[in-house]
This record gives sequence, C-alpha cells and structure tokens, in this order.
Amino acid sequence: MKLQSKFLASLFAGALLVGSAAQAQDMTFFRIGTGSAGGTYFPIGGIIANAISNPPGSRPCDKGGSCGVPGLVAIAQSTNASAHNVTAIQAGQMEAGLTGAATLYQAFHGVGKFEGNQKPDLRVIANLFPEDMHLVLPKGGELASLKDLKGKRVGIAQAGSGTQIAVLMILEDQGITLDDIEEAELNNSQSAERIADGQLDAYFYAAGTPVAAMVQLASTKGMDLYSFSDEEVSAVNKILPYYVPSKIGAGTYEGIAKDINTVAVQGILVTSASQPEELIYGITQALWNKNSRNLLDNGHAKGKVIRAETALKGIAGLEVPLHPGAERFYKEAGLLK
Repeated sequence: MKLQSKFLASLFAGALLVGSAAQAQDMTFFRIGTGSAGGTYFPIGGIIANAISNPPGSRPCDKGGSCGVPGLVAIAQSTNASAHNVTAIQAGQMEAGLTGAATLYQAFHGVGKFEGNQKPDLRVIANLFPEDMHLVLPKGGELASLKDLKGKRVGIAQAGSGTQIAVLMILEDQGITLDDIEEAELNNSQSAERIADGQLDAYFYAAGTPVAAMVQLASTKGMDLYSFSDEEVSAVNKILPYYVPSKIGAGTYEGIAKDINTVAVQGILVTSASQPEELIYGITQALWNKNSRNLLDNGHAKGKVIRAETALKGIAGLEVPLHPGAERFYKEAGLLK
C-alpha cells in the first residue's frame, strides 16, 4: 500500500508539473514601465496591469473573474519614468510604459533632449490624465519668482524622467543654469524626504494629483507649493507647447488652502510598433471595459479622469501614430473615424 501510495503521489505531482508547464506556455508577459513608488505613474500602472491581465486558470469575466486578455500577465515596473520608459520600449526591454506628452513628442521625432536619439518605434495606446507640475517648498517657504531658485538646493527629478527634461528647459528659459543651483537628481519620494529633513529648498515633480509622497509630506512635516505667475505659465507654454495652463485645487494637499497656478502635460500609455496587433487590440479593449472602469474609479483619485472618451485627446497634435491594434478598437467603438 505504501508503494502504491508513493506511486500515485508521484503520478499526481507529475501531472501537476505537466499542467503547470502547459499553463506557463500559454502565458504572455507584458511589462509596463511606470515611475517611482511615491508618484502617480506607479499606482496607475498597477491598476492598468491588473485590468488587462487574465492569467491562465483565472475565473471567466462573466463569472466575476478577470476581464483582461486571456493568458496575459501584465507587470507594472517601477522606473525613472517618462524618458526611461520610451528608451526601454524602443530597446525591447519593456512592452509598454507611461510617458508625458512632451517626452513622447521629442523621443518620436528625435528633437530636444532626444536629438540624434530618435525612437521611431513608439506607438500610442491611450491618453490617460493630466500631470501637474509641482514645485514643492518646505512649510513656510516662499519664492518671489522662479528666478529666486538661484543659489538654492533644488530637486530636478531623476535622470531619465520627463520632469527633468522639462525642468531644465524651464530653468534655462529663466536664465538659470545648473551652475546657479545645487541640483539633486532624486525621485519624488527621495525629494520629499529631503524637504522634510531640511536638505532641499525646493523640488520639481510633474505627476497626477494627489501624489502619494506629497500627501504624506503635507500631513507630517507640512509643505507649500509655488504658484506660477501668469507670465511664467505663458513662458513655459511657449517653450514647451504640451505643458498647458492648469491648477492644483485648494485642499488637494493638507495645509494648501488656495488654488495653485501651474502647468500640466498629458500622461500617455505607449507601446512598440513591434507588438502584435491582436494583442494590443485586446489590451485596449480590456482597458476600457466595465470591470476596468470600476478598478480605475476606486484605485486612485486620478483614475477617475482616465476615460475612453478622452483616450484620443491631443494625440493628433503629437504626430505619433496609434498602434494599429488600438486604432482598430477605437474605430470599432466609434471613437475614431
């Protein structure tokens, strides 16, 4: 009996291994580049990954299971954000990623920061949400103008981020070079910690509100936000046409009792031209189904503004093609002629 039991156990274990191997063969892994854990790209990327995934063995959508692409396992990866993501997609190191419109435009067309380093394989899946430029100050901190950043310790966001590309252009336009400041290349969470510890005088970060690291900073040590003058907003829009006038509403962060004038750029989900049409069609369809709507509405405050009806907002002006799979979905849904 013992020998028989051992034999049956071995058969069972073998069957499990064979079944697992068969399931593994049916899996398609899909890596999505996001941003730092303290920003907005990371949680939004996680929600999207959850929405489009449907691993082998999952319950069917109509029975309360996943409504993603059958066999797809999407993974949100923390990265240095926009510029890093478009570079990784072009290199085949990631299948998709989130990026700001300005970074996407420059990368695809090989201009600005990407001059001589064009990323022609980038393709759009969807416009997502506006990212507001935050200029964070310690509680009680004040600047008369952006020019007052001269001589200060300033966080310019991490290397490889769309924020840093924009910030360097904004500072240069204001007559400020890196020789004029003590710059710190840090992600959002690190910058917030440095502000709290008194090691920074200010830091820039573009992200969808509310930003987790800033929520924590505001509720503990406290913080202030710089409100751009109308002239500064116009100046930024002139040199960075994809940064448009915006406001961070009063009460978005604890202790910030007034509206903050700033600029915002659209956050966009992109992929590579090399991704199969059928796969991206399925991903786009999964992103905009009713189940995903619930995930977006309840997963993050910025998720509520990620909607199918604005998925193509501003895309034409970027002159970056939609992926054929996404384009097919939008045409079938009546969102694109």
